[in-house]
Amino acid sequence: MADSAHSESGGAPGREDGDDRLLAALRASESRFRAAFCDAVIGMALIDPEDRIIEVNPAFAALIGRGVGELVRTHLHEIIDPEGMPPRLFTALVHGQRERFRVEKPLKHREGHTVWSKVTVSLIRDPAGQPLYTLALVEDMTEQRRLGDRLEYQALHDPLTRLPNRTFFFERLDAACLPGTEDRGNRGGSGRPVAVAEERRVGVCYLDLDGFAAINETLGHHIGDELLIAVATRLRRGLSERDAHLVARMGGDEFAVLVTDSVGSEQLTALAGRILEVLERPFDVAGHRLVVTASIGVVERSVHETTPTDLVKDADSTLYWSKADGRARWTLYDPDRGAHQLTRQLLATALRPALERGEFTIEYQPLVGLADGAVHGAEALVRWRHPRYGTLSPDRFIPLAEESGAIVPLGKWVLEESCRQARQWLTEFPDTETFVSVNLAARQIWDSDVVADVARALDSAGLPARLLQLEITESALLGPGGRPLQALQALADMGVRIAIDDFGTGYSNLAYLSRLPVHVLKLDGTFIEGFRDPAPPTAGHSAAAAVGGGGGGGASGASSATSSAASPATSSAPAERPALPELHSRRRDADEQIVGAMVQLAHTLGLTVTAEGIESAAQAERLRLTGCDTAQGWYFARPGEAELVAAILRKGRPAPSHR
Repeated sequence: MADSAHSESGGAPGREDGDDRLLAALRASESRFRAAFCDAVIGMALIDPEDRIIEVNPAFAALIGRGVGELVRTHLHEIIDPEGMPPRLFTALVHGQRERFRVEKPLKHREGHTVWSKVTVSLIRDPAGQPLYTLALVEDMTEQRRLGDRLEYQALHDPLTRLPNRTFFFERLDAACLPGTEDRGNRGGSGRPVAVAEERRVGVCYLDLDGFAAINETLGHHIGDELLIAVATRLRRGLSERDAHLVARMGGDEFAVLVTDSVGSEQLTALAGRILEVLERPFDVAGHRLVVTASIGVVERSVHETTPTDLVKDADSTLYWSKADGRARWTLYDPDRGAHQLTRQLLATALRPALERGEFTIEYQPLVGLADGAVHGAEALVRWRHPRYGTLSPDRFIPLAEESGAIVPLGKWVLEESCRQARQWLTEFPDTETFVSVNLAARQIWDSDVVADVARALDSAGLPARLLQLEITESALLGPGGRPLQALQALADMGVRIAIDDFGTGYSNLAYLSRLPVHVLKLDGTFIEGFRDPAPPTAGHSAAAAVGGGGGGGASGASSATSSAASPATSSAPAERPALPELHSRRRDADEQIVGAMVQLAHTLGLTVTAEGIESAAQAERLRLTGCDTAQGWYFARPGEAELVAAILRKGRPAPSHR
């Protein structure tokens, strides 16, 4: 009993000591937690299951401009907007599937502004595992958010004009071209109904300032920058603020206006007209009064028919059509013109590879003496056997070759092949000395050593220089700079014949002609057109007989005669005007006099004359009577393989070609 009593009396002090130590530890832990809670630099809040605040620390209260005491029992939604809170994450937290989650949320400051924060939410449970309260850790992210907004603004806006930039434009265009899954409330920015996805349309006005480079070069880039700012301001005030259209600077002096949910091309062309009006008034920039015009490309189409890239590409192409058409205007995209432009681009890109693949060939058209009917030479005409487009004539690809520079290797190949062919004719027909005439582009003179190229071609083929004739256009020969003249003089000194092609369509500087190293004038076909008209009627012949006997049709001649017979009954016009046959007769006479004068001038200067485009025996005879030396055309022979010329040389003269 005593032992038992001793045991009980001795055990009580031990339990009391243990309880005291536990309480002391709890108080110390609570003290440490409270110190950490109160002194923490990030906001902390304890929230009960009803979303009311149990306790907050000073950092949280200061973050939203309130006192600690006034926040107790405040509902959380008075501080944090519940919209956008992730209920799924909170449910997972309560059910023990997550330890915590983080969100970025705006807090409501006492003064009305927004405080952006990163909120980390953890669930505190009781010993039984039931939710007790929620602990929220809140970090101020306002400055980082502002920095991010500034960086995003800078990434999406032009630093000079403050307009949306190319990236922003394409983001909005991409969104406009997405097939919609909703009708977006059936209302657009203007309040009108929005079409369903299949019918939604989008449009772009793509503009470029005319002559802006000259302003930069003459007045300086600082003036150019000020002008761009002024233009951007006008566009924004005149278009963006009025119609809510996106106005963007695409780069340099290019701007674009995006119209989402457009209603047709008329809306876009009207907008383009307004852009021209907005820019019409002069700009006062740093003491300079500048007049600026713009060229605008307009594209408008259904969303499901295009992509953002194609839309801008076509708008850019149409912009340059506006510049080509005269500037200071808008041009609406034309699919046919676009297809033609695409074909041109494809051909230009394929030129050099086609030369390497051997897709080019040369046809020859005889040059016939009008006095003796013999073949004196042949013009080399290059053809492109395109695998997709078939045989292409020079007018389809030579301009592209000149633009791209491919004319240099192509022209060199034509020169070499033509010299080799002329050598074969010389070998087979040594008495005829048939020359070959090769067209020479101005760029071949500027971009290559044409004198050395010709010398190598002649030497490689073993062709005498006198059997090579080079044709160059009048405008290229008489253009600025002395290099073409120096090169042609060197070629003439070698013994190569030089011909001016299309004479009469360029500068026509007759005084300069006597000082050029030229041997032949090739008259442009426009001067020969009058020779296609029938010869004037002789005395005693009716008009109908004269027309029927020439190149025209008998029916038209009869009609003319009938009209002439009826004309006295209707001769009440205030002034007599020449009848149509009389006008043709005057033109024919004028052409003959012009050609005769040019032939006489050429012979006075020791030059020979070649006429192109001869289509009939009467035309050839009338040209012969003017003194013209040689001619070519379908009347004698169409362009063909080299064997065509060889066959004619074997027969002695070409047989007239009847079409």
